[in-house]
This record gives sequence, structure tokens and C-alpha cells, in this order.
Amino acid sequence: MSDQTFNKPTLRDSRGLLSSVNYILNKDGTVNWRAMVNPAHLYPNKDWFERRNRPVPEGYTPDLRDEQLLIKLGGIKEVAKLRGYNRITFAFPKLEKDYVVATCTIDWMTNQESTNPIVGEDAWESLSTMDVANATYDNTDGFGQKFLETIAANRAFVRTVRNFLGIHIVGEDEISKKPIASSSSAANSDVSPQAILEKKFAASNEGSEFSDFKAWLRQLWVEETYRNEDAKNWKNWSDVPAKEARSLIKQLAKTE
Repeated sequence: MSDQTFNKPTLRDSRGLLSSVNYILNKDGTVNWRAMVNPAHLYPNKDWFERRNRPVPEGYTPDLRDEQLLIKLGGIKEVAKLRGYNRITFAFPKLEKDYVVATCTIDWMTNQESTNPIVGEDAWESLSTMDVANATYDNTDGFGQKFLETIAANRAFVRTVRNFLGIHIVGEDEISKKPIASSSSAANSDVSPQAILEKKFAASNEGSEFSDFKAWLRQLWVEETYRNEDAKNWKNWSDVPAKEARSLIKQLAKTE
């Protein structure tokens, strides 16, 4: 386990926001963290365009949708510091030569978005969130295979920040540059709604793991385009009822 501590800045106001930064707010008074991402850290998701036989833009343009973009690690670090945190903790529950699992826990400073009133020093209380990611020989390539711990930690960090701040652009560290190969012919022949949903989701570049799928469901809930109370109990693809899988496949088609 390793910790990184971010010293409490002296320039945060009573709202928990940096006084020198112009924060973009939503109508409810919360910060629009997606809008706070510096465009210099965004670039087109090449795979998204190539899989659809579309020309890849030369660089970031404001008309590109979130699913058509990738965000650099530096961009995630930047918005995390703008939000404010007290501590970042990494742990490695699985640490093998060819398979590493990392968790990232961030103790966030409270701010005007928090449920408790912020008064004076109370602004520096912590809100803790955690996410998990892995790095294996199958989802890394080249030089990165020598640093599975670092890749897994970066992926977990990116997911923790993205999910907490509601940024629905996949991090470049989360994307495997190696094609995902099926482990058997049976996997290729699976035509169940759940298997098709899994394949369609991977092709959408919303992410490649079930945790990314759950994050996407949370986004749909916020957008009121798909809501299912039972979704919180889904732990893997097989838990998704066939009827719901078909409905979600249609939702994915709308993003193409």
C-alpha cells in the first residue's frame, strides 16, 4: 500500500474552491467537472472512428462527443487537484508477474457540492471514494508490460477520479492497445443478449470492463435515458436480464 498526501492549499475559500480559478457551475450549483477539463489534455479516440470506418480528426474539436475522445493522465490529475483532496492511497490486492490488481482510494476535501454545510476549517473534512483496475499481459503491450503495477495504479486512479467527478471520457491509460482475443471458440459462438451487450460495449469505447459498464449506467441514470433499480445488484454480465441487455444494446446503438 502506498500513500500520496496533497497539502491543504491556503487559497481555497469557504466553499472549498480555489479562489484563483473560474469554476464552471451547473444549474444546481455543483461544478461541471467535465467542462473544467483542459482541451489540451483531450484527443480523438482513434479506435472509435476506425471501427466505424470514419476519418480520424487531426485533433480535439468542441463538437466531438465524450465517447469519441480520450483524456490524458495529466488532465485527470489536473481536475483532481482543482477539486481538492487530502490523500490518495493505492493498494495491490493481487500482485503477480503477469496479473496485477490495484485499488485507488481518494480522500476528497469537502466543498460546496458536499451534503454537509461548510464552515471554516470544516471545509477540509474528507469524502472517500475508491475504484479498482487491473493490468495483465493481455490488456497491455510493449514496454508497458514491464510496469504492470504502475499501469494498474494509473487506471484505478483515473477511474476513481472520473466516476466521482462525473467525467465520462475514457482515460488513455484505461485503453488497451492490444486487440482482445477470445480464449476459446465457445466465446466466439456465444450469441446470448448478455454476450452481445458485452461485445457491443467493448466496441463503443466507453470502456472494456464491467466497472466501466456500471459507470455508463450511472451516466444514463443521470441523463434519464435508462433507469433500472435492479442494476445496482448486477455484478457481472450474466446478471443482466436478457430483456434489459437488449434494451441497453439499443442505447449503445444511439451513441454510434
